[in-house]
Amino acid sequence: MIADVITPEEIIKTGTIVFKKTENINEGALSYCPGCGHGVVHRLIMEVVEEMGITADTIGVAPVGCSVLAYEFMNVDMQQAAHGRAPAVATGIKRVFPNKFVFTYQGDGDLAAIGTAETIHACNRGENIVIIFINNGIYGMTGGQMAPTTLEGMKSSTSPYGRDVHNAGYPLKITEMVAMLPGVCYATRQAVHKPTLVNKTKRAIQKAFENQRDNKGTSIVEVLSNCNSGWKMTPEQSNIWLEENMMVYFPLGDIKK
Repeated sequence: MIADVITPEEIIKTGTIVFKKTENINEGALSYCPGCGHGVVHRLIMEVVEEMGITADTIGVAPVGCSVLAYEFMNVDMQQAAHGRAPAVATGIKRVFPNKFVFTYQGDGDLAAIGTAETIHACNRGENIVIIFINNGIYGMTGGQMAPTTLEGMKSSTSPYGRDVHNAGYPLKITEMVAMLPGVCYATRQAVHKPTLVNKTKRAIQKAFENQRDNKGTSIVEVLSNCNSGWKMTPEQSNIWLEENMMVYFPLGDIKK
């Protein structure tokens, strides 16, 4: 809002701060593809951690996939996990250090494919952790293969003619699935390709960490993101495609709270 009433020249002249990078993001360029939503979600998580004053008490778990390098960018204690095993690793960390804030940062190929069992059982136990789930409908890091969340008819390197649900099944709505479990206190789906949606996603992430503080059980925040490299589109095209396709099958909003 401040940019609406103060010109850029006045901002420079007065030294007004309209945005400041959180100290919880390390210096250096992100390795994600230009236009990808991962960097935005990284920033949001670290802003919430900083604003809640829990930086020294936060531990993140990053498995295999595009999220594997999160420990290079997030200036909190981080633990790498094997592919799909982040909820299990986070469970162990949280049980050993119950007063720490523990979160996982996972993609759809990791969380909803090889890590399906770990995800479902951690949620079913109501582990008091935060799960951040990035859904771009594809295996982004390993070559753009079809993922459990790939839409019907969507092309990928392993479904060049589009996903055939008769052979591959339907796209998996994992957040709706785990929302039914009594151990899950909060399940929501958000996005980060527009400023208004970024703000909503940040509030959702903060709510999830507040739930952990209050020992309410498992919180899962799914974030729809583009993968312009994997989708073979420009960033602008991929944002439009996300809205016209991903958000139709995976609607935004709270599923359980």
